[in-house]
Amino acid sequence: MKAIIFAAGVGKRLQAVTQGKPKCLVEIGDRSLLSRHIECLNQLGVHQIVLVVGFAQDQIRAAMAAEFPSQDIQWVVNDQFTRGSILSLWVARDEMDDDVVLMDADVFYAQEILSRLVRSSKSSVLLMDETVKQESEECMVAARGGRVLSLSKVLPADYEEAGEGVGFLKVQKRDVPALIRSVQSSIDAGKMDIEYEDALATFFQDVPVGYEKIGGLPWIEIDFPEDVDRATLQILPVLQAKNGEIPTVPVTS
Repeated sequence: MKAIIFAAGVGKRLQAVTQGKPKCLVEIGDRSLLSRHIECLNQLGVHQIVLVVGFAQDQIRAAMAAEFPSQDIQWVVNDQFTRGSILSLWVARDEMDDDVVLMDADVFYAQEILSRLVRSSKSSVLLMDETVKQESEECMVAARGGRVLSLSKVLPADYEEAGEGVGFLKVQKRDVPALIRSVQSSIDAGKMDIEYEDALATFFQDVPVGYEKIGGLPWIEIDFPEDVDRATLQILPVLQAKNGEIPTVPVTS
């Protein structure tokens, strides 16, 4: 199994925090988001890592070389990183020669969340936080009969249950061609500025993708400065306590 981590974007809404750094190198506690991804994957036995980079990629390469000098990392470059994340998935298509886990780099989460995905008995599967109701721009999983109907900010009319998508998708090797065909249809139509989730409609029609519920487990997508604050002040102490660590919370004046 491979993990393909999308870490090419600029993260404009977070620049007050990043100050020129890639979003994936934002630190929660004393570890970057990307470092935590790789550590969790290794603990789950996933050692083949593909990093799709673009913005400030030299900083990412240097950070990974310093922290994980022996890690098996394949590097894929998305030169059009200011456009939609569909291009990050598209440039990584040749790396999808095994079962793959597709991961957004800007998520902070309990390891159990990723474990539920990697160890799921379902061949192709994503994660749903069924406790989240759509209030603004959440990317929502809509499902019926135990099967994913869509992963989008627009909910269909005929779903049975829904929840926020965590940003991770496991695809069995035999289902990869259907994934690539679905994305290619959007690429061929010139839709270069969409998120890759919006290019998966045909994939979900052709492949019975299941889902694992993770409601109640701590996680957050890091898009805004307040997300960093919440991750640091609320979620990190919970994870540290669960791991038997002494919670560390920054002192603020």
